[in-house]
Amino acid sequence: MSELIERERILIVDDEPANLKVMREVLGNDYRLSFAKSGELALQLIKNEPPRLILLDVMMPDMNGFEVCEILKSTPETAHIPIIFVTALSHEQDESEGFALGAVDYITKPISPAIVRARVKTHLSLVQAQQLQLAHIDLINRLGRAAEYKDTDTGEHIARMSRYSKVLALAYGMTEFQAEQLRQAAPMHDVGKIGIPDAVLLKPGRLDENEFEHMKQHATIGAKILENSSSPLLQLAHKLALEHHEKWDGSGYPYGLKGEEISIEGRIVSIADVFDALTSTRPYKKAWTVDQAVELLKSESGKHFDPQLVDLFIGQLDAIIEIKNTFTR
Repeated sequence: MSELIERERILIVDDEPANLKVMREVLGNDYRLSFAKSGELALQLIKNEPPRLILLDVMMPDMNGFEVCEILKSTPETAHIPIIFVTALSHEQDESEGFALGAVDYITKPISPAIVRARVKTHLSLVQAQQLQLAHIDLINRLGRAAEYKDTDTGEHIARMSRYSKVLALAYGMTEFQAEQLRQAAPMHDVGKIGIPDAVLLKPGRLDENEFEHMKQHATIGAKILENSSSPLLQLAHKLALEHHEKWDGSGYPYGLKGEEISIEGRIVSIADVFDALTSTRPYKKAWTVDQAVELLKSESGKHFDPQLVDLFIGQLDAIIEIKNTFTR
């Protein structure tokens, strides 16, 4: 009976047959193994069927392990594959060079079977964790697009405004990690629109008072969809869904938060969202020019928007316009 779950494939690259035999004995029962006795053969095998992990000898004729690693890490299709150097070289400079090229670990010969098994298991687990994180982010983006699905600007609004948010977050002083987290969470800010009737959401004209009350519910609907998650990314998305229509002067919704009662992330996304809505075509309006949108931001500084963030956003207009041009059909 064939296995229901295919074992993960590891490529072992070493010019010494004896070393390949040892690795087969150490890892063969737990993984699918492929072997290459040269750097050139390794590159061909990787091109035909990329492995989940590579164990790579350094000292090989013709093309050494460092050269193989450099080629793999400079190629987009293979740059993600983790590489562990397995070598008799133990000088600190050799290890430093390997890590600088993109290797994730270094095992010295003669190998310890227990250490090899442990290192391989650890790095494959990290690969799985990374794939889960990417799937998590992809799902968030897809749910965000679901809220925009009925819009003529499908997908592009969240692509632009999430990137505007990151630019502004970095200008404010957030770390790269914090700004990237905001970019990843921002697509969910309008997920609550899923619960708004089409007659309201797509009305080609100004909403009446009753319709506007319906539309305002998308903030709390979105928060309800995203609440009580253990994921930091979804916790941030919950905050954005709830706060992106709050205003600096307290006149926003759903709770009338004022000033710094609104999180910095919510204040950033509010500017990014409004700027993109203004400069995009909607069922009820034509797109404004960038200059017109900037004038609106200035006039609403201290009322709708955090004044400091408005100034920072305007200071990043070159990057904003580049994003707008890149993600507009």
